[in-house]
Amino acid sequence: MTQPVVILGPTAVGKSALAMELAEPIQGEIVSVDSLQVYRGLDIGTAKPTKAERERVHHHLIDIYEPSMQLTAGAYATLAREAIVGIQQRGHLPILVGGSGFYLRAVLEGMSPIPPVDPKTRRELKSRLEAEGLEALRKTLEEIDPRTAQRIKPRDTQRILRALEVVLSSGKSLVEWQEESSPVGPPIAATKIGLTLPRNVLYDQIELRVRSMIQEGWPEEVRKLLDRGLDPDAPAFKAIGYRQMVAHLEGELTLDEATEEIVRATRRFAKRQMTWFRRVADIRWLSAEDPKGTFQEALDLLERIRLGGENG
Repeated sequence: MTQPVVILGPTAVGKSALAMELAEPIQGEIVSVDSLQVYRGLDIGTAKPTKAERERVHHHLIDIYEPSMQLTAGAYATLAREAIVGIQQRGHLPILVGGSGFYLRAVLEGMSPIPPVDPKTRRELKSRLEAEGLEALRKTLEEIDPRTAQRIKPRDTQRILRALEVVLSSGKSLVEWQEESSPVGPPIAATKIGLTLPRNVLYDQIELRVRSMIQEGWPEEVRKLLDRGLDPDAPAFKAIGYRQMVAHLEGELTLDEATEEIVRATRRFAKRQMTWFRRVADIRWLSAEDPKGTFQEALDLLERIRLGGENG
């Protein structure tokens, strides 16, 4: 079996732990499919593998970007595919691990890279959004990039901002970039293993993990990043958990309020992740309630595929 293995599922379900256990017996190397673990300094709040874990098993796409930088799914897909090829050339098995469905799709299905945007342009657009509202930005997009505007729903704030960032930074519309850019490559076949838990169990694990992260020093981690001069509006700080921690450190939320908000937002995120993954074909779903049993079931599955007993 040479095709990659993907371990997916909602946050806090146990993906990383399973990947670590599987990596050694199957000679695997782990590729992080996480939109935040790429950033240096975001360690506790992203549940980043420890130094000891990374020494035990080779990990890829961790700590490769400064948190002030914007990583697009297209750029990530290019890096991930390069990592996969390198792992295979070493005779090892790529194990893609994470809960970012959009990034995973970009890797497996291919995506045209989008150019980086000017941070000043991003800040100006966010200021306009706060001062003038979304409708004003929507009208601007319709004026300077009508083709892209037609493809975006009127209330889709994130995509409207993204389209404006691209056209104002590069002088070329998002649609033009997509049409003129070559995809990162053909689709990649992969064995997909999905982990599930009963909702009440998963929600309890989410709360336990959030509270554990806070006890481990999550607020101090964010404080250090701010003290280093990282803009509170940096891309990395827009993620669940980090934005609440920034709000706490700026006096907008108490630590208890921030904690409760992070737990609620993470639970909602986990629900969205499961909705996304249910649309993905060919996932072999395993219960994560018994980690030892899950490991053995996953190992047996991969062995059957290796021997040709099941399709990958």
